[in-house]
Amino acid sequence: QVQLVESGGGLVQPGGSLRLSCAASGFTADYWHIGWFRQPPGKEREGVSCISFNGGSTYYADSVKGRFTISRDNAANTVHLQMNSLNPEDTAIYYCAASRSSCFTAFIRWGQGTQVTVSS
Repeated sequence: QVQLVESGGGLVQPGGSLRLSCAASGFTADYWHIGWFRQPPGKEREGVSCISFNGGSTYYADSVKGRFTISRDNAANTVHLQMNSLNPEDTAIYYCAASRSSCFTAFIRWGQGTQVTVSS
């Protein structure tokens, strides 16, 4: 079965950290660009970060630059999103998605999402 599965979400206090993982199964993620998106409560989904198929390029939304780091382990078919200095505005459902085209278009495979809540 072809799927992406996110994990690592949870409840964290402001200033804390979480590490999200996106595990691909049923296909080899080596040839896919992997992006992280999030949907805050009552808001539209937005792009957070993306890493190219070979890890050579990474992209971040301005709101997370300097706090989040995306990385990939192709041997493990997994992409990680290290999130530091979290604040309540980072509260959202986080999704990973895969594109064969680029980090800016055509994300055709999506995970089910993992909830991140930043609250004291």
